Amino acid sequence: MTVESALTYFLAIFVFAVTPGPGIFALLAKGMASGARSCIPLALGMTVSDVIYLLLAFYGLAALAEHWGDAFTLLRYAGAIYLFYLGWKMWTAEVSPQTLDALPASRGAWRRDAAKSFLQGFMISASNPKVILFYIAFLPTFIDLTVLDRSDMVLAVGLTLVGLMMGLMLVASCASSARRFFQSERAQKGTNRTAGSLMFAAGAFLVAKG
Repeated sequence: MTVESALTYFLAIFVFAVTPGPGIFALLAKGMASGARSCIPLALGMTVSDVIYLLLAFYGLAALAEHWGDAFTLLRYAGAIYLFYLGWKMWTAEVSPQTLDALPASRGAWRRDAAKSFLQGFMISASNPKVILFYIAFLPTFIDLTVLDRSDMVLAVGLTLVGLMMGLMLVASCASSARRFFQSERAQKGTNRTAGSLMFAAGAFLVAKG
């Protein structure tokens, strides 16, 4: 991969990361409800899932999307149900006087929340096997797959990791920044309901796109 191809690939991945979809809706909801830092595990889950699909695309395993179609459908619906549940929790959340970016009280609570967010992000991305097809169509533009070597794969994975995380965390940071303008109890309740609505939208998007 040439320097020009690498830069173009990175920019394309960044744009892909911020393209509206269930993941973006979930990030907006999480960022508005809990701040940017809480979005890191969520974004990382989506990124790891995408990188797995990228590696599958490298090895020509797009057929998995056809052979395991029913499993992907079940995964998509399970993810949608979980997003609906989170949306309801956000919509009905009590407003309490706390710092905007407060983390869970204990290290154990923070780890549990991070693990749940990572799994949520992973499911959102993993439930869409069409991502493999996207990468299969996308990669030949930047990489000659007939002479693919390990260095190209490592570079592509690295660029994908950085590009996706930068794009996703930019969205999360924007949502978190907007949240700072709503500090009254009434405004916080409105923010929670907006975040809940976005999470509902993410779940609906996940169901509809199948």
